[in-house]
Amino acid sequence: MEDGRKATLKDVAQLAGVSTVTVSNVLNHRQNVSLRTRQRVMKAVEETGYRVNLIARGLAGGRTNTLGVVVPDLGTQYVGEIVRGLGDEIRHAGLEMLISTASDDIKERSQMDLLQEISDGLVLVLAHNNDYDVSVFSRDGLPVVMIDHRGSTIPLPAVDVDNYYGGRQATEYLIALGHQRIGFVKGRYEASSLRFKGYKEALECAKLPFEESLVAEGEFTQPGGFAAANELLNLKDLPSAIFAANDLSAFGVMEAIKEKGLRIPDDISVLGFDDIPMANQVFPALSTIRQPLFEMGQAAARMMLAKLRGVEPPSNRITLATELVERASTRAWRNRSDSKEGGDYKQDWS
Repeated sequence: MEDGRKATLKDVAQLAGVSTVTVSNVLNHRQNVSLRTRQRVMKAVEETGYRVNLIARGLAGGRTNTLGVVVPDLGTQYVGEIVRGLGDEIRHAGLEMLISTASDDIKERSQMDLLQEISDGLVLVLAHNNDYDVSVFSRDGLPVVMIDHRGSTIPLPAVDVDNYYGGRQATEYLIALGHQRIGFVKGRYEASSLRFKGYKEALECAKLPFEESLVAEGEFTQPGGFAAANELLNLKDLPSAIFAANDLSAFGVMEAIKEKGLRIPDDISVLGFDDIPMANQVFPALSTIRQPLFEMGQAAARMMLAKLRGVEPPSNRITLATELVERASTRAWRNRSDSKEGGDYKQDWS
């Protein structure tokens, strides 16, 4: 359609000057339609770009037993763990899962149209505000569940974690270890903004000053974390700890610290957010705030399966708790000159 809408059976009928029943008869190859009318309908189909849902048309009840999953990419363990949780529940229900990657703003409408065409419902792993595209999915009448999406004002079912509390939990943990100059590596999207808010409020509650120079943009990527850490490591007064808004950027932070000849955690403690599998495999193992990615996928799948059965969930939003996972990349603060001498050290709290 010229206005960008997905063409409907009614659009075809209006252009051809016939009823929707006649259009349906033509598309299903029934013989009770004249050749002239049939040609007029097929011309209208071509002009409107109407696409016939061949799979749904051929199944009793119009079900394909397939759920579509839209993710920004498949190159991160973050997405992989969510998809693994989705698949675990969906397979137990006897359904199939079709995964599609899309750009940040889901501009690939033809790809999304196809996914909608062959799916009974869609699970969207979206980390930022995309109200227009979400509204398109909702308007088409397809059941939709979102994961890790706080930006939308559209009341669609969603699963996420308490990102604000996770950010505050991380910062309070570092403060309890005696750290006062705590760097923060920001990421993209609403989740990072909430974690940053938790970071700032934890500093405020501890009566520690917030310093803009201790905040750098890491873009939720390892190279971004590396660049952000270098900004912080070029400060005259180095941070004693760095909290990265996700594990990938924390890996970049660790790389930058090591490249400067500093030690983790003796010189600088590092804390991430997510607890992807790699967090326990890097050296030193990364302390992090765990968000239950696998369980988020499971919860979203259960919510979708309930909707397909016609059961409304008790709540339209499920928010799961975060958890501190303490590993080897963090330790109690001590003066760097003392840390180089080795031996036991007692924190001077005076």
